Amino acid sequence: MNMMTASQPRARIERIGIDESGKGDYFGPLVIAAVFVDATTQGELKLMEVRDSKKISDGRILEMAPDIKTICPHSVIAIGPQKYNELYAKIKNLNRLLAWGHAKALENLLERGVTCERAISDQFGDERLILNALQEKGRKIVLEQRPKAESDLAVAAASVLARAEFLLRLKRLSGEVGTTLPKGASPVVELAAKMIIKKHGRDRLESVAKLHFKTTQAVLTGFS
Repeated sequence: MNMMTASQPRARIERIGIDESGKGDYFGPLVIAAVFVDATTQGELKLMEVRDSKKISDGRILEMAPDIKTICPHSVIAIGPQKYNELYAKIKNLNRLLAWGHAKALENLLERGVTCERAISDQFGDERLILNALQEKGRKIVLEQRPKAESDLAVAAASVLARAEFLLRLKRLSGEVGTTLPKGASPVVELAAKMIIKKHGRDRLESVAKLHFKTTQAVLTGFS
């Protein structure tokens, strides 16, 4: 009897958290991270004060990510702008692209020997898109989609890993084009995009930006 009650909470604690970064950023990749958390690592993540990456400074995110990677089995999928644009041209739907990335991150983690029956992600669309993608590979998992899922520690840890990878890759892309690529999709972003076109030509945009954003049309207006 005691053994059953001891194992049930453990089974409830064990979960994979999934989150993405770069979805709303014109420049840089789309990154999806999956993190496996159990009773032990849950305590360690609490001590590290892991929380939703939106509530942590970029500097702290970059410090925290290697520690999370050390203690938690994880998978990080980064879809660079060039690949993102190719996939978007085929799929033509951001939710489907996200589902593909979520399924890929989960699949990679399960392939590394993580045994887990439950995953939690933010609510972004039809969960069947993710489940179907997994089932095609013979994977079965219970997926829980929640609004504000980042309040869950496993999802918060995934959000930190995804954001850290996004920041590192955005910095690398900035170095490649010799222009600081800002986050988000603001007028400052439009200005940086115009700089890139002036320096390198409009074709270079597809290697650093997500072309389906409205920003592209705004930026190309005025360039013949």
